[in-house]
Amino acid sequence: MMKNDALTKGFRYNEMGRNNFYKFVLNKERLIFIKEVDVLRSMVFALSVTIVLFLSSCSNGPTTLTDEQILFVSHGSLRTIPIDEKALEPWEDYFAMMKEETADIDREENESEPPPSEQKEEPVQQPDNDFEPTEVDLTFANGTYFLGSEFFNQIETIDGKETIQNPTNILVLANKRFYLPSTYRPSDLVLPNVPFVFQNVEQNYLRKEAAVALERMFTDAKKEGITLIARSGFRSYQTQSYLFNREVEAVGYEKASMAVAQPGTSEHQTGLTMDITAYSVNQQLVESFGQTAEGKWLENNAHKYGFILRYPKGKESITGYQYEPWHFRYIGVEAATVIFENGWTLEEFFDHVQSK
Repeated sequence: MMKNDALTKGFRYNEMGRNNFYKFVLNKERLIFIKEVDVLRSMVFALSVTIVLFLSSCSNGPTTLTDEQILFVSHGSLRTIPIDEKALEPWEDYFAMMKEETADIDREENESEPPPSEQKEEPVQQPDNDFEPTEVDLTFANGTYFLGSEFFNQIETIDGKETIQNPTNILVLANKRFYLPSTYRPSDLVLPNVPFVFQNVEQNYLRKEAAVALERMFTDAKKEGITLIARSGFRSYQTQSYLFNREVEAVGYEKASMAVAQPGTSEHQTGLTMDITAYSVNQQLVESFGQTAEGKWLENNAHKYGFILRYPKGKESITGYQYEPWHFRYIGVEAATVIFENGWTLEEFFDHVQSK
């Protein structure tokens, strides 16, 4: 397809499990939907080119293709919707999320991008299934759990904030009290081989250990007739800052703080958290997900793979966040099992365990 600066970066969306993939592109006036057709695509492409060339030959001069014509010739299937039409509403959530979450990522990449002569093309990393998980030093004796000291937050007060100095710890507790460094970005982010709502976005990545566990969980769920879809994993400090500020503008600080983490306090920045959804809720992140077969399966089985439901119902006063049945955090099988069996949150876990 010809490069056209008037068009934003597109993204792909898997429509409700029907294996229909769409690419979305936005210009100044229209949201453009390109249905990606694998079957007969080459025939459609050839026919489209023939038609365009025929029209050009019939005109008095060369024909300049519009954005839509270029897209049609390139992809073979196209429809557009004016931005102000009501028909756009069902897609607004998908498009708005991708637009807002990629804005800061693009800026980060552009700011840190080396000159062309220095750029190196690197393959997309995927987790090694033979990867050995972290061995959590957790024991139980005389009615008390004991945990290795290295798994507790190491805190230093910086600019009045209790800032975590060991953010790579898989049991790191990031919440409204404990902040991750603004510069922290995991060095072992990889792309899990699982179904995603969105394609080719940074939020699909997880730290290697969590990614391996996620793959195993999704595979086993599938064997039991449960189809899970990953939606949002790693988010940088800058992306979280953008999302939080946008939410504050929309609903005010108090409500925003219950729904969206402030930058530095988001578990997504750890690279150990994945928001998970399903076709049964139109791939959305909604409270009703907890009542679906997929949500119930996760709640009862995630600990077997090292994940916990991070913000359970009835624990809002402890976690500081509303119930999020889609938000699963990796902490390793040992700790996840203890939390599941005791009905704790991660905060309560650290209230009960003692350092060795």
